[in-house]
Amino acid sequence: MNSATVRNLLVRGMLAGLAAGVLALLVAYFLGEPDVDKAIAFEHVPAHTHAHEHDTEVFSRSLQSTAGLATGVLVYGVAFGGIAALGYCYALGRVGRLTPRATALLLSGCALLAVYVVPFLKYPANPPSVGEADTIGRRTGLYFLMMLLSVLLAIGATLLGKRLAPRLGTWWATVTAVAAFAAVIGMAYAFLPAVNEVPSHFPATLLWRFRLSALAIQSTLWAGFGLLFGELAERLLDPRPAAARARAVPAAR
Repeated sequence: MNSATVRNLLVRGMLAGLAAGVLALLVAYFLGEPDVDKAIAFEHVPAHTHAHEHDTEVFSRSLQSTAGLATGVLVYGVAFGGIAALGYCYALGRVGRLTPRATALLLSGCALLAVYVVPFLKYPANPPSVGEADTIGRRTGLYFLMMLLSVLLAIGATLLGKRLAPRLGTWWATVTAVAAFAAVIGMAYAFLPAVNEVPSHFPATLLWRFRLSALAIQSTLWAGFGLLFGELAERLLDPRPAAARARAVPAAR
């Protein structure tokens, strides 16, 4: 793949990430923000205000829930869209006989799993009023360590599957690689310290809804990216009209 194609895919990846970020922003605003407001209200319950009595509000809540939320989600979408596009340039043609669109969907699904779902299962998202201020650095470090391990192990599992494919066949090589990934991730879950700082009287339903909304935001982002970037990549790498591509598929078979 020449440098011009890589550059074009990078630009399309960032644009797709931006568009997917807009979709994720809508989910975050309408699905996640109401639960954030309820969690913040929990901080002002008399039994819990002492834990946050020294907190100061640098930015107003209205600014956080609008401009702050939009900036964070859109920058995240553009950044990860660009990174995913570079990963796509490497993966294209190396993961079986998949079309550019199918490769983009596979990549986005793997990214969602490795970047978010696996770390989420060990260190799930918590709303405001959950977590001690003194441990935020430790909790953040553990989360990013889990994310780094997940990404590196996903890459390692992919390389392992490719190496085993000539001897075991694609199916069993994939099963072996996934099993190895799951086994090592399970060991990481077991050995990394747990974090549980949820107040004893925090509403369990609110905590569950918040975590589901966080998962929905990420799923929307990566699903949207996979669909949008896959379409853009397909048009760049195979610029024939859709009807011509459809006729070419039966002919290839």
